[in-house]
Amino acid sequence: MGFKLRLPDREYLLIFIVSFIGVLIIFRLFFLQIIQHDYYQNLANSEQIKKLTIPAERGLIYALDKDQPTKLVMNETVYNMFADPKIVDDNDNIVEALKSIVKEKSQVNVSELLKMKNSRYQIIAKDLTRAEADQIKQKNFKGVGFQSVSKRVYPENSTAAHLLGFVDIDGNGRYGIEGALDEKLKGKDGLLQSVTDVRDVPLTIGNKNIKIPKKNGDNIVLSIDKNIQSRVEMAIENGLKRNGAKHIDALVMDPYSGFVKAMASSPRYHPAEYNKVKDAAIFNNPIIFKEYEPGSVMKTMTLALAIDRGFITPATTFLNTDSIKVDDRTISNSVKGHTGLVSMQDAYTYSMNTGMVEIMKILGNGEINLSSRKSLYNFLKELGFGKKTGIELDGENSGIITAPDVGNGDSVRYSNMSFGQGLDVTMIQFASAYCTVINGGNYYQPSLLAGIIDNNGDFIQNKPNLKKSNIVSQKTSQTIRDMAIFGRKTYIKAPDPANFDIGGKTGTSQVIKNGTYDKTETIGSYIGFGGNNEPRYVIMVVEYGDNQAIGGLADAVPVFNEISNWIISYLNLKPRG
Repeated sequence: MGFKLRLPDREYLLIFIVSFIGVLIIFRLFFLQIIQHDYYQNLANSEQIKKLTIPAERGLIYALDKDQPTKLVMNETVYNMFADPKIVDDNDNIVEALKSIVKEKSQVNVSELLKMKNSRYQIIAKDLTRAEADQIKQKNFKGVGFQSVSKRVYPENSTAAHLLGFVDIDGNGRYGIEGALDEKLKGKDGLLQSVTDVRDVPLTIGNKNIKIPKKNGDNIVLSIDKNIQSRVEMAIENGLKRNGAKHIDALVMDPYSGFVKAMASSPRYHPAEYNKVKDAAIFNNPIIFKEYEPGSVMKTMTLALAIDRGFITPATTFLNTDSIKVDDRTISNSVKGHTGLVSMQDAYTYSMNTGMVEIMKILGNGEINLSSRKSLYNFLKELGFGKKTGIELDGENSGIITAPDVGNGDSVRYSNMSFGQGLDVTMIQFASAYCTVINGGNYYQPSLLAGIIDNNGDFIQNKPNLKKSNIVSQKTSQTIRDMAIFGRKTYIKAPDPANFDIGGKTGTSQVIKNGTYDKTETIGSYIGFGGNNEPRYVIMVVEYGDNQAIGGLADAVPVFNEISNWIISYLNLKPRG
């Protein structure tokens, strides 16, 4: 006789089974909705939410056309090609299309990017033209899209290349202004987060749709005048043809503000074609990067110190024999023959090293001692030697000036420093110091930034940054200017226009190779000013090249003359009345 459940027992069993199943369902729902809520929420978001970057537009760079800003660096619209690896299903053909249509513009690892199924957004090609983007669109690849972005354009080609720098393929500024002010210029990207349905169509409802607006980069205005810049670059090219120098650097500054009006070096490069440059050293701006011994242009500083402190006047005399002994060294003049009792004006005009050594002795009450060395050291430090100027450029060097401690800065070293040997400077350092000693003693931080163009399109101008005042007196500045003008007329006899005050100083310095001065290679330089009743501009020219003997008088002066005569006309300066 078999076992049978009674009707009530069957009902109880059924109720138990149904209840048990119900408890399992409730537990499962609790587990899924409560315990694993975040997991499934993230999974759903990864399927339904796309995040798209909204690229900010890089700020424009303006130069000045006299007082008016004019565009120097702009942007053009190009397209980035992106893919959604979750949707893409034609990987091989996409890779092949990129190879045949855009070539080097595609990412090197496109195949790997397309396989990243945990991602919804991968850029697989950059900087496509409209025609290239349209050609790929015709392929109707699933999961592929295009986004318009800005690309840097340099319509003036290689003009001001060293001070501008460039923007690399990843959108980062490199070298020059582009590198130094990269964060300000690039702005901040925006974000679009869009919820999509199963067909990848954006939905317009829900709190997951987020849009963070982009913030475009600042539009900056450089202090350089594009007309002066172009003319300086032309003068450099003429100089290269004239004497075969390998390198010429030239700088024009406003002595009463520190603003740079032109900054040029040769050889140049095209910022839009930086990837074609074989030697990356060309990207360095020599005017802020190259450290070198300045040579006789330093005599301007030594004279300014001694005159300002009341130790000498231009008429102060000394006995010149074309050589002078300091400790165990004999220091000689390059320009010989002006012997006998001569003045400090003569020493400056004919660039006598002996005259500067005599000044060092005068500063030390008859000997070159710690006191005289400290006087020169402290004065040069006040003028900014031995430290970066802070100009708005990447890659600036600080130069080298040895402190006058006993056993470190000895008499021979400081004798040499008085006429430009035994210390290293950069052009921007020296030109800024020169502006100081001729403008009345005010040191302005050199700057390339004249201001910005605000959101309303207005030019908001920066004020000059006065760092120190009264480094020398107005009287000393006038004396130095008079000495420079007299020296130029007497020794250089340049073809300057009549009734304008133009003065300056030459420099020819040797180059240290393997620990000793190379007798076959020299750096030629000239720094000076021009104007009518007061200096309106300062120009510095430096020429050099491996195994080349370049002279300040023969090589740098003609470049200065060409720039100076043109600027007088360009600024419409009137002769002294």
